[in-house]
Amino acid sequence: MVFDSGSKSDRHVLARLRSDKIGWLTTVTPEGQPQTFPVWFLWEDGEVLVYGDFRAKRNDNLRANPRVSLHLDSNAGGGDVIVIEGEARFEPDAPPVEANAAYLAKYGAWISDFLVSPEKMAEIYSLPIRIRPTRGRHSSG
Repeated sequence: MVFDSGSKSDRHVLARLRSDKIGWLTTVTPEGQPQTFPVWFLWEDGEVLVYGDFRAKRNDNLRANPRVSLHLDSNAGGGDVIVIEGEARFEPDAPPVEANAAYLAKYGAWISDFLVSPEKMAEIYSLPIRIRPTRGRHSSG
């Protein structure tokens, strides 16, 4: 597991992984072109869970190359950069959005505001993707 040393920096990164609501996920097309897009994510059990849009081209990217990176926003001065590199896998046994209490606790208000209900969200964002981190970096600058 990355960010598990118990250091002050690692504790800070883990807190942000639990609280930040937007991450920037980068996949790579079969032709080798990086593609980055914002995602809602949940940090649980040392992995990242994303509910992907079943129609998204990034799913083909992940099938061709499961290596990804997830970046969290920096602070206003460009510091506090957090990057996770890892391997993504489709996780059909993950609970759907409406049955994931931790996900609903984090995003319930946003789901209501932007997507009407967890059930409506699950109609589109029905493809659970887990990312197992293989490397992590944090720049406090």
